[in-house]
Formats: sequence, C-alpha cells, structure tokens
Amino acid sequence: VKLVESGGGLVQAGESLRLSCVASGSVVSINKWAWWRQAPGKERDLIASITNGADQNYADSVNGRFTISTDNAKNAVYLQMNNLKPEDTAVYYCFTRGYSDSGNFAKWGQGTQVTVSA
Repeated sequence: VKLVESGGGLVQAGESLRLSCVASGSVVSINKWAWWRQAPGKERDLIASITNGADQNYADSVNGRFTISTDNAKNAVYLQMNNLKPEDTAVYYCFTRGYSDSGNFAKWGQGTQVTVSA
C-alpha cells in the first residue's frame, strides 16, 4: 500500500487549499485516516482524523477552519483548509491504517508543503 499526497502550495492569508491523499495497492479496508503537520523546528502534530468513516476529531488550532473527508470508493482522504493563517505553514502528512491482502498496514504519505504568506 502506498500513499500519494497532492494539493499543497503557496497562498496568502485568508485563502483556501484542499489537500488530497490517495492509497493505492491491495487495500481491503481502511479504518482510520489522519492529517498531521510539521512546521520547521517543531514536532509533527496531529491536526485532524476520521475513524471508521464517521468519528472526526480536530486540533483546537484548526477546528472550524479545516475539514477532513473521505471517499471510500477512491481510498482517498481530503483536507479542506479555509481561512489559512501564516502559522499554518508546515509540511502536511497524511496517515492511514487499515487492512490489505497482506495483512494490517499503517502508512504515511510523502508530505506536501503548505506555505501561507501574511
């Protein structure tokens, strides 16, 4: 199973971006998706997750501005980011956990850079 992310870029404060992450390979089922981010010189932080397609959780820093969603048919997760702020600048990573033909898996995406200018 491999994850490929897309959608990062450079935007101004107040603008929006939508990140995508698609799982390819012999995926049978996915029970958890999550988005993490890592700013320069800081630890990687969990910002949004969705479990079993329904239970969503957000970090306080993004709650009300970011929305996580999934497309089970495409084995994909999205992160809609609205009203972006300079402090949202970071490398964003998707994470997934599920079951494949080879057994359980847990995978990270390659990361995508999001830069928000003031």
